[in-house]
Amino acid sequence: MNQYIPSTASTALPGRQQELVSRVLAADLPRHVGEPVTIAGWVHRRRQLKSVSFLIVRDRTGMAQVVLTGPLAEALDDLPEETVVQVDGLAVASAQAPCGAEITGATVTALSGPAVAPPFDLYRPGIPAGLATILDNAGVALRHPLLRAPFELAAAAVAGFRGYLDLAGFTEIHTPKIVGTATESGANVFGIDYFGRKAFLAQSPQFYKQTMVGVFERVYEVGPVFRAEPHDTARHLAQYTSLDAEFGFITDHHDVMNILTGALTGMTTAIEERASDAVTRLGITLPPVPAAIPEIDFGNAQELITEHTGTDPRGEPDLAPAGERWLSGWALREYGSAFLFVTGYPAVKRPFYTHPDPRRPERTRSFDLLFNGLELVTGGQRLHRHDDYLAALTARGENPDDYAGYLDVFAHGMPPHGGFAIGLERFIARLTKADNIRATTLFPRDLHRLAP
Repeated sequence: MNQYIPSTASTALPGRQQELVSRVLAADLPRHVGEPVTIAGWVHRRRQLKSVSFLIVRDRTGMAQVVLTGPLAEALDDLPEETVVQVDGLAVASAQAPCGAEITGATVTALSGPAVAPPFDLYRPGIPAGLATILDNAGVALRHPLLRAPFELAAAAVAGFRGYLDLAGFTEIHTPKIVGTATESGANVFGIDYFGRKAFLAQSPQFYKQTMVGVFERVYEVGPVFRAEPHDTARHLAQYTSLDAEFGFITDHHDVMNILTGALTGMTTAIEERASDAVTRLGITLPPVPAAIPEIDFGNAQELITEHTGTDPRGEPDLAPAGERWLSGWALREYGSAFLFVTGYPAVKRPFYTHPDPRRPERTRSFDLLFNGLELVTGGQRLHRHDDYLAALTARGENPDDYAGYLDVFAHGMPPHGGFAIGLERFIARLTKADNIRATTLFPRDLHRLAP
């Protein structure tokens, strides 16, 4: 017999906690066929037919179908979509149910008040809303299985990044996000009042992760970085999540590229293992990471672009977005790789701490990694001698005294080292072929958006 129990303020919290301890998740329901079960989640969809009704309950693992007859079927009007409920009943096999089993003989208890309607129907397979509506209502909109999926990929990717570097002997660190100097020597920083002193939100953990190479040799960090760049584009954010790594005792930037390749392999493998349902929901194919990602020198890349596109970027210190897209297509045609290293960028376009190429000092031991048509990673070898830092800063018109705390570390002996940084949101955006990076960013911050 079905029973509907409205939520009341007098429900005993300890008892409720005890009930939910034995909760069965939707994906596990087939393993409990023939057993009494308790599930809990959000009302995803109500389907009311003449003689029977169905309640689809959504939890973090998927959907569970509840079969309702009699008085409870008539009470579905009191359980609008997104109301949180607990269902107690008998699990029975059903090929038509979302997970291969359903619940009959149910008792349904509302754990929240009747939910206010979301900005669009979350039970529809597609997304009947534009990006602005989704972002304005992200706390509810992201409950949609398709909108939630990119963040499942992101969580798995971070786990894979950490897992690979942990096995490679790296130590995870957590560095300040309020700093006294601009990391990149640029103007694109957010200034803040720090108890009457001038400070900035960190553009990257660069100085700190280099410093910690002198302590742990190999370090990584997952954390936010801030860029006050007034770009109103589909690929720029004022705050994003950076996956940083730095390590010592390297020969040159190719050692950094090798570790990056391993980290990317770890990230895609973890997505396949931990978030395969989300991959299926999105209808995407994970790109294989080659054991050796193809590589092209910056100058050669410019020659290719000139030869094949009718545009001549030679003399420019960086690649334009159109050039990055063309090179990615070339790598896919020539090597079957969605990834491409471009190495040897001009020194004028790289931060002061980048190691020059001894064979051609105007170039650097640095690289960008292109992925599906867009720069995803910047990295390379860093300077490690104190005198070289003094010379590099002076040559750029910078005052070494402004970086005294940072430079002091190198006076105490640092090994040859290097590192890289991956933009998490950009990686997921390219992986899912999202038109806008904001679609893969939780509560994005950009030129216009400070809420929610």
